[in-house]
Amino acid sequence: MREIRQSLILLFCATLALLAGCGGDATDAKPKLIVATDATLPPMSFLNDQNQLAGFEVELIDAVAKQAGFEYDLVNVEWNGLFGGLITKKYDLVISSVTILEERRERMAFSVPYLKSGLSLVVRRDTEGVTSLEDVQARGGIVGAQRATTAFFYLEDYPELSKQAYELYGHAVQDLIKGEITAVLGESTGTLYYKNNDAAVFREIKMVGDILTEEHYGIVARKGEAELLQRVNDALKNLLADGTVARLHQKWELGQAAVVPKTGTTGKDD
Repeated sequence: MREIRQSLILLFCATLALLAGCGGDATDAKPKLIVATDATLPPMSFLNDQNQLAGFEVELIDAVAKQAGFEYDLVNVEWNGLFGGLITKKYDLVISSVTILEERRERMAFSVPYLKSGLSLVVRRDTEGVTSLEDVQARGGIVGAQRATTAFFYLEDYPELSKQAYELYGHAVQDLIKGEITAVLGESTGTLYYKNNDAAVFREIKMVGDILTEEHYGIVARKGEAELLQRVNDALKNLLADGTVARLHQKWELGQAAVVPKTGTTGKDD
């Protein structure tokens, strides 16, 4: 009887331990999300000298995750693979200076904006008389832009203008310096890295003319992920309200190239 009783006690304890273990996993585990970024646009998102992800958006998504209560892995993905990977559930979120566009809203969901920026034209520092796309076209020049970005789409409004598509914004800038193209169209934040981190390149280029568009950047989620998007939105609104986004803006010296929007703006009309 003693052996039977001991066996029953051991079985009972083992069952309790198993149940406790299962319950603990279900209760304590936080969801780990996969967040994708194209780390080729300093100072927004880039690989630093230690080959580690760094930049304004890298620190912003970390603050969002802490505020929203989720763990995450941040992965570096080429621009052309970001949205397809999101839609096919390879990634859960995308943060990569993605402009909120109505045509993109048809396929994906966007957070409230965290920055307002726009497109600007960059030329070699010794270039004179070029301050617009019309000036480039008048002299028969070539404008480079990163493929599948709003800059590349913007150039479609200039059918007579010679264009060159690039996989990376930095490659376009290098061709500009070498004299192979006349100008580069891209996010106004694109020159900031060179200003702050690569003086040799910055001495060779300059931003000219007006900022051509008004764009709002948002974090991207899949359609139907209402709960996740709400958590991201709540976190962003708090970070905008408490000054965290403004402090990151100052830390990464974004200046007038990108400004912090008002809390809760939609990115549609404001």
